[in-house]
Amino acid sequence: MFSITDRAVDKAKEILTVEGKSDWGIRIYRAGESCCGPSFGLDINELPTVGDEVIERDGLKLFLERMAFERLAGMQLDYYDDGERAGFILTGGSPSCSSSSCSSCS
Repeated sequence: MFSITDRAVDKAKEILTVEGKSDWGIRIYRAGESCCGPSFGLDINELPTVGDEVIERDGLKLFLERMAFERLAGMQLDYYDDGERAGFILTGGSPSCSSSSCSSCS
């Protein structure tokens, strides 16, 4: 099952409000593949795309692309801010790095 932290919910709702799109949702989609496994992207969408899984949590709508949904099982969307860098991050799951020479896996 895919989950989202309270911190990520709060930040996503803040971003949507600032953008003037508080009734829209966040779409998570599969953005590509590397030797470490899939990469994912986030976007702001008014409505889900046909086939998206829709999850609502504390007033936030998440639209999960079908291909992403299947790969996100056991993962969690979180938000971090260490003062120098900030952003959403997926944690959990088990990336499958098939090449020790893949620098993005380190």
